[in-house]
Amino acid sequence: MLSTALAARMRRQDRHYGWVVAAVTFLTMLVVAGAVGAPGVFIRPLQAEYGWSAADISGALAVRFILFGGMGPFAAAFMNRFGVRRMMLVSLGIVIAGLLASLGMTQLWQLFLLWGVVVGIGTGLTAMVLGATVATRWFSERRGLVIGLLSASTATGQLAFMPLLAAMSESVGWRAAMLIVCGAIMVVALVVLLLMRDRPADVGLSPYGADAIEPAPAQAATLGALLMTPLVVLRDAAKVPTFWVLFFSFFICGATTNGLVQTHFIALCGDYGLAAVGAASMLAMMGLFDFAGTLGSGWLSDRVDNRWLLFWYYGLRGLSLLYLPFSDFSLYSLSLFAMFYGLDWVATVPPTVKLTAQRFGAAQANIVFGWIFAGHQLGAASAALGGGLSRTLWQSYMPAFVAAGVLCLTDAATVLTIGRGGGRRQLAAA
Repeated sequence: MLSTALAARMRRQDRHYGWVVAAVTFLTMLVVAGAVGAPGVFIRPLQAEYGWSAADISGALAVRFILFGGMGPFAAAFMNRFGVRRMMLVSLGIVIAGLLASLGMTQLWQLFLLWGVVVGIGTGLTAMVLGATVATRWFSERRGLVIGLLSASTATGQLAFMPLLAAMSESVGWRAAMLIVCGAIMVVALVVLLLMRDRPADVGLSPYGADAIEPAPAQAATLGALLMTPLVVLRDAAKVPTFWVLFFSFFICGATTNGLVQTHFIALCGDYGLAAVGAASMLAMMGLFDFAGTLGSGWLSDRVDNRWLLFWYYGLRGLSLLYLPFSDFSLYSLSLFAMFYGLDWVATVPPTVKLTAQRFGAAQANIVFGWIFAGHQLGAASAALGGGLSRTLWQSYMPAFVAAGVLCLTDAATVLTIGRGGGRRQLAAA
């Protein structure tokens, strides 16, 4: 395999193949996140073509968010059992199939099936747990930095594609824009096939910063046992108060990022006369600031009390969201919002993953984080639907944005209740 030869060559040059795996994972998460975020650009074109309301379209996107998060714990178990590389290829294949089939949809139920169920399951098979799995398997040192890098790819992918997709949607239609996403996914699938490996031991390496090669742990032998593994982990994790604090903090995180801003920001700006391309450019700016903020968060998470990092991230995000409804939606005010809000779009991920690994142990950290990420996507689904209902019932998104800001400020205080000690609770393996 190309990956084996490349890993051997890098080892002779005293370079670790884990950085190639991290780069492939970054690229995969970037493009999959673009597929998750793309429908936010198409709300207004779908309304114009089919006459569907914002609440109708938001309902389909809410289904996608729920499945995107709900698949996380099971995706982690599947990665442990069948391998990361194989699950990445399956995920990309399902997403491409769903997006291509949606080009011919004409009914609302088809939107729910394809953009909600199929794309939700496909993206959920990797989701954020892919980054957590790769970081914990391949890196003993620099883990926080790698988590920050991979976390940044999700928001960057969700936001960076939007100006291009918005411009194409306006000029040649949303279907042509969707083909751009499908083409990018196909290219990434080829890269994964050629370069991705499951564990450092597959290429004769120990994790970066470690001395010993770590063999793959024993996994559930039957499909039934495999499907039970996440449920057993959840049962044990639910007994630990830290789990619930992280779960509900991530619920609010998802509600105030993917669910509200990613889904409804372009439509919100449209209510104030800003064209879709201009609004999408603001989202892209958020993505650029998020990339820097999340990398910085990964670096800080290795050095600073992670509880206080979460306190500041949620607090500043809440103030940003409360500022937006009272701005004049000028270029200056929106740029100011994009900068401060973007800096901590997913900066919460590195400290959350670190706290999860500290409390529950590296062996089950990806499954526990999968359940915590499910909370993130439940929050995203709630806000995606809630924002659409706010716009449909009250002709305004403002109640949803004010509520989101208040929730963030509440969350900032809640995360400080997590125990300060680094004591680890190792969960029983199923």
